[in-house]
Amino acid sequence: MNSLIRRTLSGIVFLAVMIGGLLWNQYSFAALMLLILIICMIEFYQMTMKDRYGISRSWAIISSVFLFLLAFGVRAYGWEGRVLGLAFIPVLLVMIGSLYTKDRASFGEFANLYTGILYIAFPLTLTNFAAFQGGVFRGLTLLSFFIIVWASDVGAYCFGMALGQKYGKKLFPAISPKKSWIGAIGGFCSSVLAAWLVSVAGWLEIPWYHALALGAIMDVFGVYGDLFESQWKRHYEVKDSGNIIPGHGGFLDRFDSALFAIPAAVIYLSCFNLFV
Repeated sequence: MNSLIRRTLSGIVFLAVMIGGLLWNQYSFAALMLLILIICMIEFYQMTMKDRYGISRSWAIISSVFLFLLAFGVRAYGWEGRVLGLAFIPVLLVMIGSLYTKDRASFGEFANLYTGILYIAFPLTLTNFAAFQGGVFRGLTLLSFFIIVWASDVGAYCFGMALGQKYGKKLFPAISPKKSWIGAIGGFCSSVLAAWLVSVAGWLEIPWYHALALGAIMDVFGVYGDLFESQWKRHYEVKDSGNIIPGHGGFLDRFDSALFAIPAAVIYLSCFNLFV
């Protein structure tokens, strides 16, 4: 019971922070996304590299923050898009810094530095393209994306626990033994329904048929995002990426689906000129 109470309270606080940060203003959005970015990268590097190469890890995180801030400037203040090329400079310095490391025993771990940037920093940087439309901040769009991801997760969990553990086949037993096809179908239906509802409510200003397609796409990519993180955890033999959220694990555990689903959503809507 104490565990359930702790998990419920931390979940409520998590939702309150997310909703408040996404809806208050553009600066609270940026602060929230940077917090998520930094903590997720810290957890990823701690899982894959432990305490090794601390300076290089810190510089990789600084490079990622720089990338996010450049994209924020482009979307919020109308900076020229070409300034995003400046983000490659600190990444180059990370590469150059690897030449001067004295510890060569685990040199292959340097690849995890670039993986963290690609896996975490790039997707969270793309949230700027969802949060700003025509230079105007609209946090409801990004909140709608998260609602779709959360609906998928909740639907998959409920259907999986109710039916998936007893009936049907496992989805990816080698990576995540508890996930089932029934849970995946439940998550898919929940995601599509949530996308339709936020569209009808006017939170996501796109035609209903695009909303249905978006829900389907975000669910599929979100499942792969979840499985991708599970594969890392299984390889490094850890249960959770961290313990910053009592009863829920780490930030990376909470945003693994979103790291795949939100870029997919941004790309889909951009292809149909539904972002300005």
